Amino acid sequence: MSEPVLELKEVTLRRGRFSLEGVNLSLAGGEILALLGRTGAGKTLLLESAAGFCAPSGGQALFRGQEVRRIPLHRRNIGYLYQEYSLFPHLTAAQNIGYGLRVRHMRRDEVHRQVQQLAARFGLERVLDQYPGTLSGGEQQRVALARALAPRPALLLLDEPFSALDPVTKKQLHGLLRRIRQEFGCAVLFVTHDFTEAQDLADRVGVLAGGRLCGIAPAADLYRASWPAPALEFLRLAEQKRGETAHDADTAV
Repeated sequence: MSEPVLELKEVTLRRGRFSLEGVNLSLAGGEILALLGRTGAGKTLLLESAAGFCAPSGGQALFRGQEVRRIPLHRRNIGYLYQEYSLFPHLTAAQNIGYGLRVRHMRRDEVHRQVQQLAARFGLERVLDQYPGTLSGGEQQRVALARALAPRPALLLLDEPFSALDPVTKKQLHGLLRRIRQEFGCAVLFVTHDFTEAQDLADRVGVLAGGRLCGIAPAADLYRASWPAPALEFLRLAEQKRGETAHDADTAV
């Protein structure tokens, strides 16, 4: 069996008065794992630990068998997409996409070639010379995804990647994420509060509730899995909200 791309072993994380205790998970290459949780459940904190941006109070965060914080940042081979996209406002879309390649001292002509390839794959050819402030939300998100993927990461971390997008753009980017998994073969860990999104996109889904990772189950078996009370309450409310959203959509037609 191949070594996991990402492994969290009894990871404890603290920020202010909040704590996330005893997190265990393993993520294989080419797998998509979604972590569900309400606002304040520790989703972003967990991603930051997986990326090596913050040190756990206890336990280990391992990337390909090594403690991630012991690996120099430019050698981690981890892509991270922030919820707010975090594009450099003074750089064009093309310069944003190629940023990670330039800091790795790739030749200019090779950077240009790879940026053009990514732009074609992400439908960004017409906006390469534009600055982030002139782009739509969907375009900014595609630029941010292309930038995260340009160095060909083994692990892609996504923080609420589609939460601010309209339904049509969200659906388009869901399809893009599926293609990313097929074409790039990277492991994907994304956090979301959207039950439907997690179930539609992920191979497995975990639930963060009550200061713990309550468990992980195959996406198709969420309701057949055995969950502790905090996770059951979250899933019940998420399903209720999904039903209300579907009813509102039917009423609007």
